[in-house]
Amino acid sequence: MKGLSLQWRITIMTALLTCAACVLTNCLVGYTGMRYMDAIGSGISALSAADVDTPQEFDPTKGSLDDEVTIVVNDAQESFGMTAWCITAGVTLLGGVLAYFVSGRALKPLRSFATQVERVQPDNLSEIRLSEDVPTELQRCSASFNDMIARLGEGFSSQRQFTGNAAHELRTPLALMQAQIELFISEHSGLQPETAELLGLLQEQTERMSRMTKVLLEMSELRSVPCEDDVELGPLSEEVLTDLAPLAEKKGMALNCAGDALVIGSDTLLYRLVFNLVENAIRYSRPDSTVNVSICDTDSHVFLRVKDQGPGIPKQYRESIFQPFFRLDKSRSRAYGGAGLGLALVWEIAALHGGTVEVEESSERGTTMLVTLPARALS
Repeated sequence: MKGLSLQWRITIMTALLTCAACVLTNCLVGYTGMRYMDAIGSGISALSAADVDTPQEFDPTKGSLDDEVTIVVNDAQESFGMTAWCITAGVTLLGGVLAYFVSGRALKPLRSFATQVERVQPDNLSEIRLSEDVPTELQRCSASFNDMIARLGEGFSSQRQFTGNAAHELRTPLALMQAQIELFISEHSGLQPETAELLGLLQEQTERMSRMTKVLLEMSELRSVPCEDDVELGPLSEEVLTDLAPLAEKKGMALNCAGDALVIGSDTLLYRLVFNLVENAIRYSRPDSTVNVSICDTDSHVFLRVKDQGPGIPKQYRESIFQPFFRLDKSRSRAYGGAGLGLALVWEIAALHGGTVEVEESSERGTTMLVTLPARALS
């Protein structure tokens, strides 16, 4: 029973109860009917026996009184019993069918409730509110769920606001630190090797922190960016590949792009989405390899794939890589200047456009990242 749906459980239990009630009713009615038939047979036999002063007890299993009456009554008893059991089976089957459809209608509000819950996503908490026009049993659940969604929405909003404020406040002092370090290096050309190495390290880390605060600020301000442009992904991807060509040339890599599709969204954000995916593919692919960007669409969706020839992503980490600050190989990511925010930003942008991003396939021969976006509706 554990593997069955609630509707089937109700159906089976109702059918069993109906069957038990029918069997009990059949036994009682059958027992009573047999007794009355015996009494009728006894009366008929007594009236037909002229030489007997008092009617004798009738036993349908014995044909000594009147064979014809005994046979008729016995046949009637068997026919009555068979009919009763057929009625029991029919009523049980009918009861089960009716219970299935009635329970399905009764559980319709629960299915609707589950459908509404499935629509809840981290990016639409402020827009989701479950209807409380439901049966009494679900009203309290709906109200509690709405309260929970409201609290989660406030929590996420506060988190985004804090992240944006912190990034905004950090950006200015980091920029000043960068400028001062660069100015000091340019004015003091004859530094000791140890001092030059220390200043280079400071410059590298301040640049890394500046990039991190920039990404955090972008992530906190995503909700305020309008997503109403008609964007052609083919030319946009070609532009990304042109901008990243110097990085690819350093590793002797080739960049290819094929296909095109039209979506509605933010040109700036979609550029950043493709840029981050291609940049990741270049940084973590083997030298002298190829990064391919392919775009195709259907009536309802647009698919953008970025395929590299890197070492692959273990299966257990294929969802974690989209979490902020998650890095598969911390030492390697730090060497490449990564902070674990690139794919998190990609996930946020895809979600903002009503789409998804995932690792479609990955092995030692390379990884394919798949972005799925809603297709532009034909006017």
